[in-house]
Amino acid sequence: MKPIIDTITQEWITKYKPCADAVKKYHYLIGKPPLVIIRRLVQNKDYKYANWLIVRVMSYHDYVSYAVFSAEQVIDIYEKQYPDDKRPRQAIEAARRCIENPSDKNKSAAKKAARSIAWSAAESIAESIARSAEKAAWSAAWSAARSAAECAECAAESATRSAGKAVEARLWEKFLSYGLTLLEV
Repeated sequence: MKPIIDTITQEWITKYKPCADAVKKYHYLIGKPPLVIIRRLVQNKDYKYANWLIVRVMSYHDYVSYAVFSAEQVIDIYEKQYPDDKRPRQAIEAARRCIENPSDKNKSAAKKAARSIAWSAAESIAESIARSAEKAAWSAAWSAARSAAECAECAAESATRSAGKAVEARLWEKFLSYGLTLLEV
């Protein structure tokens, strides 16, 4: 599906309140279509800004599809670390059900599944993530879990602080490329 808006306007920016740094850095893109801006952000390797924007211009179906895709790319890393914790996989499955049938019942189940893992998963894996390229995996899984729960905030901001920049960049590019594909259909 195409983006839910045709142009990023000053009114849209006022409504969604991107960080001042992003507005200052990319003010010249106001008035452009979201796909143009997202591509520019990816080209500039400003993945967190691209992710922030892409999830705000997607339909519900695309937003949840993007979250599920991102989580599926990194779930194996989490499961290797915590093989007995089935909650992330359950959250992905619950989000998948929302893609097929976005009923209140399925949305409620997805929120519950995501909430059950969000804080404990983030806490329990934060230490090991800090020392490796799994930082990107944690950020994407966290973001996907929050997306499944329809959270408005992007949880990717902490993803760019530690080791594994090349791995992280490849993951972000893969996620965002998929998101752009969703928006170009």
